Amino acid sequence: MKNLWSDKDAKAAIRHYAKQGVNEDLALRTYTTRLLGNVPSLVLHGGGNTSCKTEVADFMGNPTPVLCVKGSGWDMGDIEPAGLPAVRLAELQSMIALKKLSDEDMVNAQRVNLLDASSPNPSVETLLHAFLPHKFIDHTHANAVLALTDQPNGEAICREVYGDKVGYVPYIMPGFDLAKAASQVFDANPKVEGLVLLNHGIFSFGDTARQAYSRMIKLVSMAEKYIKANAKKPIKAKTLPKKIACVEDVAPILRGATSFKSKSLILEFRTSKTVRTYVDGKDIARYSQRGTVTPDHVIRTKHRPLIVPAPQAGKLDAFKASVEKSVAAYEAEYHAYFKRNNARQKIKKVELDPMPRVILVPGLGLFGLGNSAKAARIAADLAETNVEVISHAEGMSSYDCIVERDTFDLEYWSLEQAKLSKTSEKPLARQIVAVTGGGSGIGAATAKAFATQGAEVCVLDLDSGAAAKVAGLIGGLAIGCDVTDKASVAAAFNTICKTYGGVDMVVSNAGAAWQGKIGEVSDDVLRNSFELNFWSHQAVSQAAVQIMCAQGVGGCLLFNTSKQAVNPGANFGPYGLPKAATLFLMRQYALDHGADGIRSNAVNADRIRSGLLDDQMIASRSKSRGLSEADYMGGNLLKREVTADDVAQAFVDLALAESTTAAIITVDGGNIAAALR
Repeated sequence: MKNLWSDKDAKAAIRHYAKQGVNEDLALRTYTTRLLGNVPSLVLHGGGNTSCKTEVADFMGNPTPVLCVKGSGWDMGDIEPAGLPAVRLAELQSMIALKKLSDEDMVNAQRVNLLDASSPNPSVETLLHAFLPHKFIDHTHANAVLALTDQPNGEAICREVYGDKVGYVPYIMPGFDLAKAASQVFDANPKVEGLVLLNHGIFSFGDTARQAYSRMIKLVSMAEKYIKANAKKPIKAKTLPKKIACVEDVAPILRGATSFKSKSLILEFRTSKTVRTYVDGKDIARYSQRGTVTPDHVIRTKHRPLIVPAPQAGKLDAFKASVEKSVAAYEAEYHAYFKRNNARQKIKKVELDPMPRVILVPGLGLFGLGNSAKAARIAADLAETNVEVISHAEGMSSYDCIVERDTFDLEYWSLEQAKLSKTSEKPLARQIVAVTGGGSGIGAATAKAFATQGAEVCVLDLDSGAAAKVAGLIGGLAIGCDVTDKASVAAAFNTICKTYGGVDMVVSNAGAAWQGKIGEVSDDVLRNSFELNFWSHQAVSQAAVQIMCAQGVGGCLLFNTSKQAVNPGANFGPYGLPKAATLFLMRQYALDHGADGIRSNAVNADRIRSGLLDDQMIASRSKSRGLSEADYMGGNLLKREVTADDVAQAFVDLALAESTTAAIITVDGGNIAAALR
């Protein structure tokens, strides 16, 4: 473990934060917290916490001793001073005299002693920081330390490594009881440089930010050195099929099988040499099912991962059947786990959804699952941490962790459940949407509209740069794709499956306008128009439907067909004819795949400024009608120009209309000649 302290950077942090009225203690606390938070093997996704005891002015200007401690919702890797709220120190320290303190009362006591009422909730381990006398305190869930503690003789191993350099605290759930126990362990040997919390993590402390940080690095390095010297027992591999199915074929099957109450999860795939050794292990059913390496992971990953059989290439139907059986068994076991642990609760809990958040796939790797791409990434990150820690523990002896009842208490901890209850899902959360022609015009507006509704959006466009620009604005996935090339379309959907696990909705929007009198137009012009304005829609839809059927949870196809499909314009046949065919393509998908739960609808739009109807075409067509450009664009019953955002909203409305299929919405401001009847 490398010590990243820099005198130059530390002084720069002091100068930078001084301009914001932040004192030197808090500036250095912020600096070293970031150093720790940017090392994944120490801290992941809101885990860990730090503090410093300092003095700041209250709202009356009176100097007040405070504890500045990491606040809920902040990540150590990019924390700012605002993420270390100041709590009156004397009031916190006085609580050590209490015999009991409930979690809810503890949180309330911490909040009422904040200097700034708008601050985030202080860490649930605030009292532990307050009860120790040191000015600076650091806490991480260092992988190397967990690999030592998470063995049957973990405490003995830690004593062999650290001796009297640290104190040893048995596993206790975070809160008042842990704070008091840690204080008692420290009082028994006030010369220690830190505390090892068995099956949980490690604390270090010091008189300065540098000392506390350096001690953390030193203590973790000692654990790493011990692991390296005692790794004697490699994980043995089991026999796998010679040919393993690819990720893009496996992911939709897993995604469909783990849908719960018509809601699917987003998937994040991970693999590496370490991950493969782990998931391919002969004893995977033993070591992977013991529990999480540190209790707080259970909030994101459930109490254990799902193991599925190795997916043999060419035998996906058999794999799908075995996955469904494995998921059913996992769900039944989760219900039983909840029932037996909830029975001992004074205040009964409400069961969470029983689907796994980590899936181990021998021959491939692992998947993290979540309600969003971000949540799936977090689950996958934590799963990889579990892989590393458990692999090290197995390499020395065997993996062991806290018992099931402690895991349950963490998973259903009222303080953590309160955080989850504050989050609400948007209408299209968990939905994966692909938008073709998404780099500009209607496609770009549609991609933004779906992202606003909570969907994970894949922006497909021939211009990969334009796709990247739009995707960057909405946090989506950009894919360069020629929709007239089936191989390019297949590659695009493979990328979507590898990235998110499948697809739920497709807005087939890509198109271009060819003109010409139908009796005179060349075959090449007409064929080119059909390639883009009809055949590409078929290629995209066919690729999407295959994935939707593999998922088995339905889907939605949305087509941009244009008013030309029902109200052709003069000299616009090369564009209108394939659009009319695409309208009937939409209906055919509704007819043939309604039984699969796949809806198929279309939007007929007219006179929308886009790459297709650009300024030059607007000028040309308005001139040919003897109209001003404004009158041409507003030439409808409502007498106003219709925008790409209006069309995008129509696509969103159709996506949300769960009982609607084979429908066409006209978005043109009112054109009786194009009205459907």
